Amino acid sequence: MSLKYDKKYLWHPLTQHQLHPENLFIKKAKGALIFDEKDNAYIDGIASWYTCMYGHCNPYITNKVAAQMQNLDHVVFTGFTHEPAIRLAKELISILPKNQHKLFFSDNGSTAVDIAIKMALQYHFNKGEKRKKLIAFEDGFHGDTFGAMSVSGLSIYNGPFKDFFLDVERIPVPNQDNIHELASRFEEMTQSVDVAAFLYEPLVQGAAAMKMHEPEHLNILIGIAKNNGVITIADEVMTGFGKTGKNFASEFMQHLPDIICLSKSLTGGLVPMAITSCDEKIYNAFLSNKMEKGFFHGHTYSANPTSCTAAIASIELLKSEEIQRNIKVICASHEKFNARIKNHPKIKSTRQRGIIFALDLNVETERYGDLRYKLFDFYMNKGIYLRPLGNTVYILAPFIISKNQLEKIYIAIEEGLSIL
Repeated sequence: MSLKYDKKYLWHPLTQHQLHPENLFIKKAKGALIFDEKDNAYIDGIASWYTCMYGHCNPYITNKVAAQMQNLDHVVFTGFTHEPAIRLAKELISILPKNQHKLFFSDNGSTAVDIAIKMALQYHFNKGEKRKKLIAFEDGFHGDTFGAMSVSGLSIYNGPFKDFFLDVERIPVPNQDNIHELASRFEEMTQSVDVAAFLYEPLVQGAAAMKMHEPEHLNILIGIAKNNGVITIADEVMTGFGKTGKNFASEFMQHLPDIICLSKSLTGGLVPMAITSCDEKIYNAFLSNKMEKGFFHGHTYSANPTSCTAAIASIELLKSEEIQRNIKVICASHEKFNARIKNHPKIKSTRQRGIIFALDLNVETERYGDLRYKLFDFYMNKGIYLRPLGNTVYILAPFIISKNQLEKIYIAIEEGLSIL
C-alpha cells in the first residue's frame, strides 16, 4: 500500500505533521520484532507502548481468540453476560490486590481513568456528600479524555483544554526530602470535606519519562487519604501485569487502593480493552431502589468476548513459570547493565523498577526536541525501536525478549552516547 495515502488521509497521534510528515510502514511483527516493508527487523524495546508484553502475535493468545471468534463475536453487556467475561473476572480477581472484588469494562486506559473518577465522585454523591476536588501528582499522565486530562500534569498535552478541567489540586511526588512536609500538607488537604479522591500512578510515572518514587512514601499518602474518607485510585494502566516485578505496583504498598485502572497489556496488545476494578465499598454505594443511584456509564464494546479471551490467555501466560522466570532474568540483566553504564560521564542518573529501566542523559533538551529524534533515528538504524522522552532513554521490552536481543538494546544505548 502506497505511503502517499497515509499522508493524504491519516492523522497520527502525538505528531506534529508539519515537522515530521514521514511514517515508517510496518508490515508484520513477531515475538520481540517488528518488520518494515523492506523486511528490516527492529527489536521492540518498548513493547509497542507496553502492550505486547508476551511478544507480538503470540500464538497462545491468537489461537484462543481465533477459536472464540467462531463461537461468539460480540453481544451487548447490559442485560446479558457470557463465559469469557465471567472467566476473565475469576482469573483477574485471583491476581489483583486482595481488596478488589468488582470489575467494570471499557475499552482504553484513558476511559478506565474517567470511569474511576466518576465512580469516586458519585460514591460521595450517593452518600449525600457533594465532594468535587481531586488530588493528583505533578507531572502525572493519565490519558487524553477530559477526566484523565484533568488529573494529568503534562502541559504539552493538555494546555488548550485546562479551562475546562475538573477541580484538581496537584502535589509533588513524595521523596526522602519532602515526605514529612508533604504528608503534613496532604493530611490537611484530605481533611477537607470537599476532597473526593486521590489519583496516582503507583511507583512509576510513565509519560513523565519513567520518574520513580518509593513504596514507603506513597504508602504514607494512601494511608492518610483512607483515614480521611478520600477514595484512592491507582492508575496501573502502564505498571500493571508484571512490569514492576510484582503483578501490580500496588502490591508494594501496605495500603491498597479503592479503585484500580487497567488496560495496555491486559490483552497482550492484541485487541483494545480496559477494566476499572473496585472494592465492595465502592460498589455497594451504587446499590439502591432508585435507578439514578446506579452507575450510568456504558460502552458498546464492553466485555467484548474476543477481548476477554485475549485477556484470559494473557493472564495465563503471566502466571506461567516461563514468564515469571523471564521477568526475573530481565530484572537481573538491567541491574548488570546499570552497573556498567551508570558512571559514564554522559549519564546523569539511572533508575529501575522491575523490568522498567530508565536513564537520564547529561544534557538539557525539550521533551520533543531535536535530540529525541536524533537518538530515535540512531537506534532505528541499529535495528532497535526505543522512544526517548526528552533526555530520558528507557527500556520496557516484552517479557519474551531474548538475552541476545536485550544486549543489542544495551549496546545501541551505549553507542548512542557518542552522538551527544
